Parts: sequence; structure tokens; C-alpha cells
Amino acid sequence: MPQAERIVGIDVSKRWLDSHVLAGAHERRVTNDPAGHAELVDWLTSLGVTMAVLEASGGYEQAVVKTLRRGGLIVRVVDPKRIRHYAKAAGQRAKNDRIDARVIAEFGAVINLAARCEIDLEDPAREALGALVGARQDLIEHHTGLLQQAASAADGPARCALGAAAQAMARQIARVDQRIATTIAHHPPFAALAKRLDTMPGIGPVAIAAIIAWLPELGRLDRGKIAALVGVAPYDADSGERRGQRHIQGGRIKLRNILYMATMAAATRHNPVLHAHYTRLRANGKEAKVAIIACLRKLLTILNTMIAREQDWQPNLATFHALAMPA
Repeated sequence: MPQAERIVGIDVSKRWLDSHVLAGAHERRVTNDPAGHAELVDWLTSLGVTMAVLEASGGYEQAVVKTLRRGGLIVRVVDPKRIRHYAKAAGQRAKNDRIDARVIAEFGAVINLAARCEIDLEDPAREALGALVGARQDLIEHHTGLLQQAASAADGPARCALGAAAQAMARQIARVDQRIATTIAHHPPFAALAKRLDTMPGIGPVAIAAIIAWLPELGRLDRGKIAALVGVAPYDADSGERRGQRHIQGGRIKLRNILYMATMAAATRHNPVLHAHYTRLRANGKEAKVAIIACLRKLLTILNTMIAREQDWQPNLATFHALAMPA
């Protein structure tokens, strides 16, 4: 873990970057643009800073993250909820950009972010694919909303306008789907991975693209860590003699949502191994959503083993492989 004096906390907004280096309480505000990013890297380098910690800020952090990494710094982008919980635990009530930067730096010094399991290497091709998959999900949400509005509107010009907008958006979704397919096909490692994932019954093009874009750790970590990254690892809620209900939380929400829908189809219809698992869980009294999440964990375990061992789907060995992969 880097020494505290080598960690900077950066509070990100649309226009500004507020930075705080713990040792000496060095602070600086720069603009959130290429000139400001270059100035920030030069300043941090002069102070001997080696790690930068930032909150995820709706995409406003992406450009500076790339610049910092190119400048040789280790960069960790943290869920804002973790920072808020840390601030509350530390009794920090006041809040502004300068204070937030200091709290982020303190969080980075206390939590061993250097041991984080996610792969953090910059990959422009993966980022471009992820942007397309994310845009597709946004378009799907808007399209669904337009269809619902059109269905509830009275006959007339308003309903026609909503319907026309929905049709135009459907055409745009089809274009994005084609762009995603082309991006994967023209990138040999992505194409090879997609071909292997496609051997798993019930996993379609959308889920495959999401896995390639948003789960580069697949096949490189154990099944427990993969489940935690996606956000389907069950967490205890016990206290004393009370045994609370297990629950999932955190993780990569957009990826989890896509894989949940894929798993629902695979577990109820298309995948014999997942279908058997789902049927058994339901027969034992598990709620449908709980059973689907359990099947999603099993799906991830099987895919993780397939990629780690460079093997295609083999239904007669899927259960064995799932159990053989270390937890």
C-alpha cells in the first residue's frame, strides 16, 4: 500500500478538479479539461504522488483518469457510497469540494485500494465497446418509456407522435446493435471471447457484449470475487443468535441487470444445467427472484471456468467445472 503522503484525493465536478495531498495538506484546484489535467499531473509528479483516488462522477472523471494513468499514477475510482459511509464514520459533517477531496484522500490512505481485485488497465477498445453497450441500454429504457406513453395516450396526434418517436428509436437501437457486432468482429481477442461465450446456451449477443465490455476479470479471478464484482454475492446479516436474510448489494449494476434478464431466459427455458438448478431451488421453496440470482451466480461460475480453462460449453462437465473452480 502506498504511503499516505503519496496519495491524492480528487473531487470531480463538471468544471473543476479539487485535489488534496495528505502530507503537507497540499491543495489545488484545476479546470476539468485537458489543460487542467496536464497541470494536475505535473503538480502531483513534483510532489512524488503515486496514487490518485477519485469518486465515480457520472463520467466526468473519465478523461482525467486516462491522463493520470498516462502520467504514471495508479488510479482508483471508488463508489461514492463508500466515501459517504467513511465520512459519516469519521464524523465529518461539513461538506464542500475541498473537504471532499481531503476525505477521499484519507479514505485512500486507510483502505487498502492497492489490493483491489479489479483489472485497472486502460483499454480504449473495451471502453469504446462499453460506451456502445451503455448507450444501447439507455436507448432501450427510453424506447420502453415511449411505448408505454403511446399505449396510454388517447388516439390522436399525440399518440402518433409518440409512436413515431418510438419507431425512430427502435431503428437507432438496431444501428447500435450492428455497431456493437462490428466492433467485436473486428477485434480478434473480443471475437474469440464472444465465440466461446456463445457456446453457452441462453447467452445472447447483448449479454456477451456486456460481459466483454464490463467484466474483463472473467477467467482471471475466483468465482467469489467474480460474483462480488457483478453484485450477486450473498452477504450475511447476522447478529448474535439471530440469523438474518442474505442479500446482494453493490457491484456493476448495468451488467447485473443485463445478465439477470439473460439468466431468466436461460434458467427457465434454454440452458439444461441452469434450468435444473432453478427447478430444484423453486421446489425447495425459494422465491423466483432469489432462484434467478442463484442461477446467475452459477452461470458466472461456469463462464469463469470456461474462460480460465479455454474450453467451450460442455453440458456434461458444466457442473463439475463449476464445483472445481476455487471459491
